[in-house]
Parts: sequence; C-alpha cells; structure tokens
Amino acid sequence: MTAPDDISGAWRRAVTGELCWTGPSGPAGIPVVPLVLDGRPCAALPAALLAEADTLTSGRAAFALTSERHGGPGMAASGPVEVVADADGSLFTEHLLAQELVKHPPTRLRADSLMAQRENWWWLPRVVVVLSRVEAERELPVRSAPEDAVLVRPAQGTAPSPGAGAGTAEDPRVDVVTADAWPGDGADPVRLRLADGSPPDGRGERAFLFGHRHSPDFERWERWHRAGTVTGDRLSVEEAEGDPVGEVAPFGVFERLRNHRELVKACKAGVAALEARRGTGG
Repeated sequence: MTAPDDISGAWRRAVTGELCWTGPSGPAGIPVVPLVLDGRPCAALPAALLAEADTLTSGRAAFALTSERHGGPGMAASGPVEVVADADGSLFTEHLLAQELVKHPPTRLRADSLMAQRENWWWLPRVVVVLSRVEAERELPVRSAPEDAVLVRPAQGTAPSPGAGAGTAEDPRVDVVTADAWPGDGADPVRLRLADGSPPDGRGERAFLFGHRHSPDFERWERWHRAGTVTGDRLSVEEAEGDPVGEVAPFGVFERLRNHRELVKACKAGVAALEARRGTGG
C-alpha cells in the first residue's frame, strides 16, 4: 500500500504531528513539524533531538495527527521508515526548508535568508525520518483537552484494530486517551479511557503517553509524558515528566534568551556527533 493522498495531504496541511515508535527501551514519541519529501510524510528532527532519533532502531514508525487544530479527523499511518543523517543540512535546506518556513515561526527567524542561515548554521543539520510507504492506517479522535494524551504501545500484545490494514508486530499502536488526573510515578495507577469511554484493554505491555501544546510563536513547545505498563484500563506509572497545560504563553525576554542558549548548545552538540559519525563512516 502506498501513501494515499488523504494521508500525505493531511500531513502536508497540518502544523503539528507526532512521530511514534518502539525503541530499545520501549515505546516513544515526540511532537514534530509535518513535512513531505517526494510525496511521503517525513519529519526533520533538529540535531538537538539526536538522542531520541538514535532510539529509532526498528526501522518502523507511526506518523500521527491528533491535534484538533489541523482541521480534520485524527489519523495514524505506520510502516517502514528511512532515517537519514543530514549532517550538513543540505537535504533539509534544498527540499524541506521552504515547507518548515511556512509552518514554524522559529525557523523563519533562524533561516529565512542566507544571512540568517549562516548565523544560525546549527539549526540546519537534521535527522530526517521518512515514511517509506504506508502499510497500516487508522482514524483517531483528536486531542481536544489538555489532559488528552497520545498512547504509544507495541502492536504485539495489543488487541487488533478493525480496518487497520496489514501492519506488523514491530509497528507501534497509537491511540488517544484521557484521564481525570495524571499523577507522577509511585502513585496509584491512572485509569485511562478512550474517546468513546471504553478502556484501552492493556495486556501488561509497556506504554508511553505524551501530550504537547505550543505558544502562538512556537518558541515554547511544551510536552509532558508518562511511561509504565498498561493492564486493562490502568496505567502503572514508572516515569513521569511535566503535566498537562492549557494555553501556553510566549516566553518573556529572559526566558527567551535562556531557551535560545540551551537550544544552540544542544544543537551544536548534536551536529558535532553527526559530523563525527560521517567522518568515521558511522
């Protein structure tokens, strides 16, 4: 099954999406800017996210749209992915930058001219993850409240989804769930429910749940997560970071400067690692 127009078209139109996969330590997911390369959904991860990209070792992932702001039903498409280390940023600059400039205000500030690109060279190297072909797809509800979360689990061990298509056990299973509260690790299990009120029917599998919201200028892109195991409708939380938030206000002047310094440092470290791997053929 090749990527149909509804998947690639929706991905092209959306401003935010989610990249989900199952790594060596279990399920994972991050918010991304949806881009399209040669008609295929992709995400161009900044070098600051190299550590996350390095866990995408199975060669398979799911691309999900769950934000109510994208103007359509939620969906998830999964299949094999190609992961390209774009250490010099040439792939991103030539084929993807124009799309990201439209969707992502921080990129407009850092790369909308040759002068800006020279000054912010650390923003151009990327790890590009491309969905080679769609082998399974599902419609999802959208996240309409701050406490709604994307639930990522291994497909193996979960109940099959009607009409999901011919995926594999290595594909992540993606759902949208909610809870009345999201306590941290060590608390009582969290009771989860799907949009229709039914339980997610966990079978003791590892799970990663996350949500995200951004400020109008995208300088703040807040995300929170919980990780643990799901049995029935109960999540036993083993790891927690952040909490659901409503509207996200822009940074103040000092917060903006601090965030910029931290981002520059993280991106430069990622670029150095990418260049070292290219130099050694890794």
